[in-house]
Amino acid sequence: MQDWLLESKKIQALDTAWRAKARERLRVQTRPEGSLGVLERLLERLVAIQKKDRPQIARKRILIFAADHGIAAEGVSLYPSDVTRAMVLNFLNGGATINALARGLAAEVRVVDVGVHGDFGADPRLIHAKVRASTRNMLDEPAMTVQEFDQALRTGWDLACAAREDGVELLALGEMGIANTTAASAVIAAITRAPVESVTGRGTGLGPEALAHKIRVIEKALQRHSDCLEDPIKALQCLGGFELAAMTGAMLGAARSGLGVVVDGWIVSASVLAAMRINPQVLDYLFFAHQSEEKGHRFILQAFEAEPILNLSMRLGEASGAALAMGILDAAVRVYNEVATFSEAGVSGRNA
Repeated sequence: MQDWLLESKKIQALDTAWRAKARERLRVQTRPEGSLGVLERLLERLVAIQKKDRPQIARKRILIFAADHGIAAEGVSLYPSDVTRAMVLNFLNGGATINALARGLAAEVRVVDVGVHGDFGADPRLIHAKVRASTRNMLDEPAMTVQEFDQALRTGWDLACAAREDGVELLALGEMGIANTTAASAVIAAITRAPVESVTGRGTGLGPEALAHKIRVIEKALQRHSDCLEDPIKALQCLGGFELAAMTGAMLGAARSGLGVVVDGWIVSASVLAAMRINPQVLDYLFFAHQSEEKGHRFILQAFEAEPILNLSMRLGEASGAALAMGILDAAVRVYNEVATFSEAGVSGRNA
């Protein structure tokens, strides 16, 4: 058994004592009890993850995993695969949406080439972890070999553990890869057994005919790999992508290290499905940034019993929703740490 899998089994549920301690501080702060709503539940978990009387998320890191997909050859996206490489360069040059959002948060963005079909030379701004230049076409064969899948997952695990060692206090995950909505929909349909059409959306903006074609391609892929569908890890290997595997590893590695993770949207949620099948306790460490406009994301969030922090009708990817949610969490932590209690402020408390 892979060492990451053995370690993943050791992820523990959050300590209820720390959650209770956070709940009590929130209760006695100078405002009506429960008036911060969802923020209070988020703070309880963050305190329990960090095991600190005063949580901190000043050090924020965003990991964007980039990879290409062999299934793009089937015409499931409006854009060619070389857009992935171009967007990676845009990230590195600071010109993408995520860069603008991250600058406002004082969060660092690290881009990981885990399977882009293109060469970046020795660019020091990029984390070079290419498993292979694009996955294989899942209609013909598994998207990844067992060895490739393990390598991609290990990359994510190691980067999450390294973030914890670097003193990162909150991690966010995002992705970039042409045709990765097709891979994500295939993985989600395989693991949840939901009808393909219910979990497949327009991606980069497909019209009705192109969307119908995309659904047919995914259905064929599920038929081709029907023997893989009973095992969520096997399903991810056969139908997923290098970035999906890496994000699964990152979630598990972060949870094992005691690091909270902000999950972006639809694509990242496919990785959550796989991670939670390995150890359901991983969900305690995940903060769901937003409800994506991508079809089926609400269904997935309901399956997790998760409360998304935001709902802004977004479907961009590249950790954009996660960055916005990081800002909300940052504000919540300031409230938790800085708002006085009734006794500290010399204000009369609530009547019995």
